[in-house]
Amino acid sequence: MGFSNSSCSFTRFHILDTVPEELWQQIPDRLKRFAFQDIDEIPEVQSHGWVAFGDMLDTSWESAPPQKGAYILFSLRVDTRRIPAGVVKKHLALALREEKKRTPGKAFIARDRKQEIKEQVLLRLRRRFLPVPGTFDTLWHTETHTVWFASTQDNLLDMFAELFLHSFDLHIGQLTPYELASSLLDEESLICLDRLEPTSFTQ
Repeated sequence: MGFSNSSCSFTRFHILDTVPEELWQQIPDRLKRFAFQDIDEIPEVQSHGWVAFGDMLDTSWESAPPQKGAYILFSLRVDTRRIPAGVVKKHLALALREEKKRTPGKAFIARDRKQEIKEQVLLRLRRRFLPVPGTFDTLWHTETHTVWFASTQDNLLDMFAELFLHSFDLHIGQLTPYELASSLLDEESLICLDRLEPTSFTQ
């Protein structure tokens, strides 16, 4: 999902820490340090990391630098292997049947052995299923310290905030409508805002 699309859902963050001046020169190297690592050839379930804005294959920012005037642009790429539950169920049943054939004297398969067989099945299937890539754009305004992230999914927001912290040593918090109003209103208006009651539109 990206800001170049005709429509886009996004979450707005603000940086909670003081941004050191020397960080701006370090941005390209820090992005490369936490760049996306491909998992096509290894049986990992998921991989995530930074890529260039507009090019999910560019993990070294050869196409363009991340700085664009007062903004820093990059994307979070997340590759996830999705194996349909029906496929797992089928291959697990086949593996359990083969296990029973190898041990005809046993009435049942122990729970630990079943778990081991299931892990082996999942490992084999991961080698056969390619991960599905997804990219989520990021805009960082360097003057207001506001960050826009092109997703509203809770798991992605947590992943983004954690990777942002590891990459830049900066904590970020979601800029909710209430927090935005708090930053714009004076003390008296904020008290009035806190006294507002939600309106029910159902009868």
